[in-house]
Amino acid sequence: MTSAVAIAVTVGSMEPDGPPRLLDPARLGDHVDRLYRAALALCGNRHDAEDLVQDTYARVLAKPRLLRRDDDLGYLLRVLRNTFLNRIRTAQRRPAPVELDPERHPGTRPGDPRDPEAALRISELLAAIGALPGDQRDAVIAIDVVGLSYREAARALQAKEATITTRLHRGRARLAGLLGAADPAPGASYR
Repeated sequence: MTSAVAIAVTVGSMEPDGPPRLLDPARLGDHVDRLYRAALALCGNRHDAEDLVQDTYARVLAKPRLLRRDDDLGYLLRVLRNTFLNRIRTAQRRPAPVELDPERHPGTRPGDPRDPEAALRISELLAAIGALPGDQRDAVIAIDVVGLSYREAARALQAKEATITTRLHRGRARLAGLLGAADPAPGASYR
């Protein structure tokens, strides 16, 4: 018995969800959109989000991965978050670059991300999401940004659905306060 198989058997015996399985690279493409939305919420801009998703896939595909559950998306979201946190730690150790000649985009349309007002609203929202406590931020991103169901978010964040509901409610209420909006109405749709 090889060491990888021995480890897999040991890990599988501790987990009630069945034996571990190898992550199937062919199924990873099914999750690109959700990973991109989560990355966009974390990074705040399209280019960094694309790079983060690419780095996540590169990290996952670098070597075979054994999963204890049949939850590829949850695993990918955890890798995405950890990759993002590693980038933040790395960036904190480097000096910030200075923009000498900012590029201007004349003639933008309303709602265009290059529109200064739209960009300001988006950056305020992303800053407010970033200011949330970690558990609330993760719930808001998983449900409101990525579009996961409560059950999917609970599996991805390894928490109970009731816990996710509470974190989401508190996160939305705090976001409303940070953005100067009225408290969200009970039962209001956020999608």
